[in-house]
Amino acid sequence: MEQPSHVDNARTDSPPSHLAALIDAALAAHRTGQPRAAESLYRQALALDPANPRALHYFGVLHYQRGDHETAARLMSEALRLDRNDAACWSNRGLVAAALGHADEALICYNEALQRQPDFADAHNNRGVTLQAQGAFGEAIEHYRQALASNPAMVDVHLNLGTALAKLERFDEALACYRLALALDPQSAQAHFNAGNAHNALGRHEAAIASFERALALRVDYVEAHINLGSLIGKRGDYAGAEAHYRRAVALKPNPTHLVCLGGSLGAQGRLDEEEVSYRRALALDPDYADAHQNLAWLLLKRGDYKQGWAAFARRWRQSDYDALAIPGVAEWRGEPLAGRRLLVVGEQGFGDHFQFLRFARVLERLGATVDLRVREPLLPLVERIPGVRRAFSGQPDSHYDFWVPMMSVPSCVGTVLSTLPAEVPYLFAKPEKIDAWRKRMGAASQTQRRVGLVWAGSPTFGNDRYRSVTLTELRRLGDLDNVAWYALQKGSAHAQLAEAPTAFRAHDFTAELASFEDTAALIMNLDLVIAVDTGVAHLAGALGKPVWLLLPANSDWRWLETRSDSPWYPRMTLFRQTTLGDWTPVVEQVSEALRNGHH
Repeated sequence: MEQPSHVDNARTDSPPSHLAALIDAALAAHRTGQPRAAESLYRQALALDPANPRALHYFGVLHYQRGDHETAARLMSEALRLDRNDAACWSNRGLVAAALGHADEALICYNEALQRQPDFADAHNNRGVTLQAQGAFGEAIEHYRQALASNPAMVDVHLNLGTALAKLERFDEALACYRLALALDPQSAQAHFNAGNAHNALGRHEAAIASFERALALRVDYVEAHINLGSLIGKRGDYAGAEAHYRRAVALKPNPTHLVCLGGSLGAQGRLDEEEVSYRRALALDPDYADAHQNLAWLLLKRGDYKQGWAAFARRWRQSDYDALAIPGVAEWRGEPLAGRRLLVVGEQGFGDHFQFLRFARVLERLGATVDLRVREPLLPLVERIPGVRRAFSGQPDSHYDFWVPMMSVPSCVGTVLSTLPAEVPYLFAKPEKIDAWRKRMGAASQTQRRVGLVWAGSPTFGNDRYRSVTLTELRRLGDLDNVAWYALQKGSAHAQLAEAPTAFRAHDFTAELASFEDTAALIMNLDLVIAVDTGVAHLAGALGKPVWLLLPANSDWRWLETRSDSPWYPRMTLFRQTTLGDWTPVVEQVSEALRNGHH
């Protein structure tokens, strides 16, 4: 907020020198952090001249800084009634309007300031902040640039410009702004924090960590820096380090978001009891906090408590996520009788989630519903052949429905528990002609060997991918088995590992010909076994009724429960679990031994 560096001559009926001295003293006390003394002096000045615009203006500034925005607005409005040419007062009155939530009034005030002083840097900055809050990032950027043209030494404006550019995903430009801010003020914790966010967005994780750490060195109670650093190092697999930062954030600001972050880091370390405490603390603070309900649901489901788990899962929705999925004008199904009703099941989350939950179409049909599916485009036409499905499509529905339901909410609506989990497989079916085409494509090669499909990595953007995925180097021992013919099913960036892999892993690589899940399903049907980490292909193979050996990290997903070596979801699946997070050696030894002995 603009404050003057000198005292203008003021009209008054009292002795000018005494009034000027009072205002000088008030401003000096105000600038040096003595608000009580400043208030007393402002009151004395206004007692001498109640119509002194400068005293009214800066007494209003004092009230603004104390959070009394209504009084600040009244005082500054009176000052402007007396002197409409004070650009600083117009700018400050805009700040007060913005604080009161009156954005349009704030913009008018900034315009008035800039009409009187076109190069007024503070007014340009303040107008930029208000425009940015309204999502007008381009206009905001222009005003920030004009502010810096007038005064390039304004650190806050460099930061604001960087933030607006980051909102437009222009992260390199944003980073340049933060570097300019740091050149002016190397001790700016906020500039280091913002730079960390930009580095992270650009994938420069080491630089991001260094920036967050520098921000915390300058401001140990910087809550947002603790959270962002914890999130970043947690994604890199340092869950204990993430926990330490989340605990600090919770100690400083125990809100639901921070408690959920802490719970997630505890769960990733297998400390489920402590994890549950964090989520329940979050829900005590906000009973409707969606992320806490979702994470608590995953925890309960992992323990096998499906009754409570599905109930909690039904409350998982952030409003924006729900609105993106909901079907306008159609009631959400919550367990009402379905006989003779048309029900649209709407897919959600990843491909693996789709493959896992599509089994419930048959359950819904048996309850009397006519079932249609809305799913992601890559799943078509494979899912059209699911028993119980009348029609499957992507995009917007063009038919009438009595109800719609999110696919992963069906278990809660039908009261699914472990003992009633529908595990009849297969419920996905590859096209017979494609199966035959792959059989011919594969030919007579490896007829004397066990044909095993292999997927060793999931999406690198997944939060736990560091521990979920394995490298071909770690699986190298499996390549020495003479009784196995390996078929690569790996897509994505991890496929490049084949170039340096043992010859056995490279011998049958048809991934370039797998253009769809339809193709992958047909190839899988020609295999004896699929060995995979926790990815969509594992679910696909399980839904096709093929034998699957699933390699799981110690902090495995909720759907695989805690200690079982089998899966109630897929009767032909065997689980091979880590006992120590990050150590795949015992798992590979178990798999190698099982393959050598011909286990199924």
